[in-house]
Amino acid sequence: MHEDQFYRSVPAALHPLLERNLARIETALEAAGPLLDEVREQLVRVLIGSDYVTGQLQRHPEWLAELIGSGDLNSARSDQAYGERLQAEVEGLVDEAVLHRVLRLFRQREMVRLIWRDLNRLSDMVGTTRELSRLADACIEVALNWLYEQACQRWGTPMSRPDADGRKRPQRMVVLGMGKLGADELNLSSDIDLIFTFPANGETEGGRKSLDNRDFFTRLGQKLIQALDNVTVDGFVFRVDMRLRPFGSAGALACSFAAMESYYQEQGREWERYAMIKARVVAGDQGAGAELIQLLRPFVYRKYIDFSAFESLRDMKAMINREVRRKGLEQNVKLGAGGIREVEFIAQAFQLIRGGRDVDLQQRELLKILPQLPDKVGMPTEAVAELTQAYTFLRNVEHGIQAIADKQTQELPVDDEGRARLAFAQGYADWDVLAQMLERSRAAVSSHFADVIAPVDEVDADQDDMRTEWLALWQGVMDETAALAFLSEQGYEHPDVALKALQDLQGLRTVQMLQKVALERLEAVLPTLLEQVGQSGNPEVTLERVLVLVQAVLRRSAYLVLLAENPAALKQLVRLCSASAWFTEQLSRQPVLLDELIDPQTLYSPPNQAELQTELRQQLLRIPEDDTEQLMETLRYFKHAHMLKVAASDITGVLPLMKVSDYLTWLAEAVLESVLDIAWRNLVDKHGTPQKTPGVPCDPDFIIVGYGKVGGVELSYGSDLDLVFLHDAAAELETDGGRPIANSVFFNRLGQRIIHILNTFTPSGILYEVDMRLRPSGNSGLLVSSLNAFRDYQQKDAWTWEHQALVRARVVAGSPALAERFEQVRREILARPREAEQLRGEVVDMREKMREHLGSKPAAGDSPAVFNLKQDPGGIVDIEFMVQYLVLRHAAECPALMRWTDNIRILAGIEAEGLLLSDEVELLREAYKAYRAAGHRQTLQNLASVLGEDEVQGYRKGVAAIWKRVLGAPE
Repeated sequence: MHEDQFYRSVPAALHPLLERNLARIETALEAAGPLLDEVREQLVRVLIGSDYVTGQLQRHPEWLAELIGSGDLNSARSDQAYGERLQAEVEGLVDEAVLHRVLRLFRQREMVRLIWRDLNRLSDMVGTTRELSRLADACIEVALNWLYEQACQRWGTPMSRPDADGRKRPQRMVVLGMGKLGADELNLSSDIDLIFTFPANGETEGGRKSLDNRDFFTRLGQKLIQALDNVTVDGFVFRVDMRLRPFGSAGALACSFAAMESYYQEQGREWERYAMIKARVVAGDQGAGAELIQLLRPFVYRKYIDFSAFESLRDMKAMINREVRRKGLEQNVKLGAGGIREVEFIAQAFQLIRGGRDVDLQQRELLKILPQLPDKVGMPTEAVAELTQAYTFLRNVEHGIQAIADKQTQELPVDDEGRARLAFAQGYADWDVLAQMLERSRAAVSSHFADVIAPVDEVDADQDDMRTEWLALWQGVMDETAALAFLSEQGYEHPDVALKALQDLQGLRTVQMLQKVALERLEAVLPTLLEQVGQSGNPEVTLERVLVLVQAVLRRSAYLVLLAENPAALKQLVRLCSASAWFTEQLSRQPVLLDELIDPQTLYSPPNQAELQTELRQQLLRIPEDDTEQLMETLRYFKHAHMLKVAASDITGVLPLMKVSDYLTWLAEAVLESVLDIAWRNLVDKHGTPQKTPGVPCDPDFIIVGYGKVGGVELSYGSDLDLVFLHDAAAELETDGGRPIANSVFFNRLGQRIIHILNTFTPSGILYEVDMRLRPSGNSGLLVSSLNAFRDYQQKDAWTWEHQALVRARVVAGSPALAERFEQVRREILARPREAEQLRGEVVDMREKMREHLGSKPAAGDSPAVFNLKQDPGGIVDIEFMVQYLVLRHAAECPALMRWTDNIRILAGIEAEGLLLSDEVELLREAYKAYRAAGHRQTLQNLASVLGEDEVQGYRKGVAAIWKRVLGAPE
């Protein structure tokens, strides 16, 4: 079909690919006419290296002739050229849809040119990344200016508040480019990290409707994101990521300079210092933006030499390493060992440490920082040369990967054709040659990274003779008599049981079929593991549990390496498995959680509520907002990891019972807040924002109310969540997006989406079981109600037991303003006057029904009598019902009883009001804590919440006596 010269320089394995792509651009070739040899060779490399370019030339066959004839393929663009060309194309446009099309076609044509030049090395890596950054700058700037003019015509020009002289000044948006865009290092298929800000608060003047400046710039920002990010028939311009703004996805889309300064001074995190190094004004008011950069500089660069940066970067890298292991990203040229990210960390570590004292280090571009390191910090010149060479090579490979399909990926191909085409496009003879170069480059980066960021601890060279003995036992070299004696010497009380467990493991087909490397890894960790188990208090039980975990990771032997290289983590593992069957089960289900054992300092120091929220937000920031599956996996890992940390602190006595419940509750609240944010964002992207009144969007006027254990700050391991969803939007209005739906439909879908994210079973399990039966009318009621409907139901139709449940209800996520209104409704319902005897009768009737259906049944035959901690007489529910009865009975005259939702603090209020004797309150309080502590212990051993009848008999009798006095039949 085509001339033979197209195939001359192409390996035979790639001929089918070339033939397919040549066929796709046949019309373009005919339009271009005869090609010079040089151009034909370049075209072949592009067709092999980029299905994306092939597709563009197929859709726009005239482009090939234009690019060749214009000389655009042979010359770089000046910094101003992109903006000037694009501005000329949008002159006179009045239709926003046409603007979107012009932007997309401009980007597609320029990407064809840039990929052509990059693959043929007509531009070096630095030139390509700079031009890509200028292309992005131009698209943002031209789109912003056009949209700003349209917005001012509609809403007026945003003005500052009057200054001391009474003058107001027009306001323009400042767009900060972060990450690779900010550093002029954009890659071939990168998203763009942006922050929207504006100089001063005020409101618009001269439009059909006045808005405050924040609302104006938020709407303008939304329009700009749509212009760049929306996928249309013409594709997209750039994927936009706004999560680096203050407070991430939960923060305002646009905020004033004052709000920016306040946030970074008071709440800015170490990772945000790292991110802000690369911040650059890419569009909007350049003068005001320069002032903002100066304003934020003290946050980024400390005046003193800041060696704490090493620790924060080490922590960040450890987090990334965990993600690499969890997601299997070892072949990722950015995130994997020796990848692009490690080179960036090396440079930015020294920027953060010394940048405050040395302005030469206050630059964004990595390749301007590396050459300074020999003079500034004494890094060997050879090391800098190796890092520079490796970084350039890896970035070129990254571009080669992304050129194929214009996808944001850094994963090396695993198929033969993919490897062959990448090697050819990068100018290498075959994949083996490219792979060797990759290995050398990544090894060099890893070595220098370890020297700078993560120095490796020296290993004790002394060999432990005990290791040989353990391996002899494991491999069956040691005879049975000697093996039993050896196990006994090592602390095993029943060596025959331990030996059989090891023999059973050895006999497993999985073990016998292990590849050599996996078997070596297993034998590297077994001696130390078995020695530690022998030193535990229950060696045979611990061995059984630990070997279950070993079986779980045999096919993922990287975890065996983790334990072998981290003796402290292995020691923690044995200690915790010895104490808890539940702990072992969690690790066996999700071995990835072994990462959490590495640092005992963090393992036994669970974060506080604010730190939990910040850590989760930071983890979610690194995931594309539309990647719901990965967001769900991250939420699950976060929840399981922190539950494991709390359990470790609980098992070892570091945390008392009440603190354990606090942390588990805070963990659930952090997750719920993020789930609400994800679900809200997904629906708003599809349908727009619900309106509170015509033209005024909700913000977001939705709350999640927690009942039961989560409402009472008493969560345990494996607790489900009793939730109610409420909103406060006008039912007769609809959302303001391109596909509007009624507010009521929006909020119902929002509730469904939240439950889906929480309940869906993924490879990491579920987040939480959710129980919605406490909503108005239970399972037959609406999934989401308005606050007014909730209030009407509670006043007119709710049963007494539903008012009892309200005692423990509180808002756990959502709008603070709506939360205040809910609390007013809650107090109003709880403080209603009630007839004492009727209330007593209804509470007692409900309790008796629960005992009948849920309590322990009489023991049969020789079965031992048992006590159900929760449901049996004198148990947890008796205490809860007495507390709820006293609140409902006396809240009208004792409003302090409504302040708290947890039983311990409500009991303190009951004592303060003199509703129970101090001795009675003390007994109830201690019994309640003892029951809950016993329940925790049972859970950690995977046992039901049932004890022997005699174990807490004193508390049972005491609780039962108080029940009889408070709720027994009247005399």
